Order: sequence, then C-alpha cells, then structure tokens
Amino acid sequence: MNLKKIRLEKGLSVPKLAEISDVPRRTIQDIEKNDNCKVNTAIKLADALNVTLDELCR
Repeated sequence: MNLKKIRLEKGLSVPKLAEISDVPRRTIQDIEKNDNCKVNTAIKLADALNVTLDELCR
C-alpha cells in the first residue's frame, strides 16, 4: 500500500489526513505500519487523497 508515500507527497500529516478522511489517526498509523486495511477504509483514504484505489493499493 502506498498510503505513507502518497500522504507525504501531498504534504499531509497523519492528523490532517485523519481529519479530511474521517479515518481515526491510530487507524492510519496502523495501516502505514502493517500495510493492510479494510476496503471501506481504503475508499475513504483514496477519496481524501484524490487518488484511485489502484494508486493507493498497488
């Protein structure tokens, strides 16, 4: 999963991404650490980052 890479490219902190995606900060940290998440969470993050699921997950 490219979450951390994309988040950093867009200049977003974890707290800011949590705010705009409505995904808890701890969940984002866990995803970046463990490299997996539920599909509905991935959709929220992809929408907030303005990327496709494919870009986020591959």
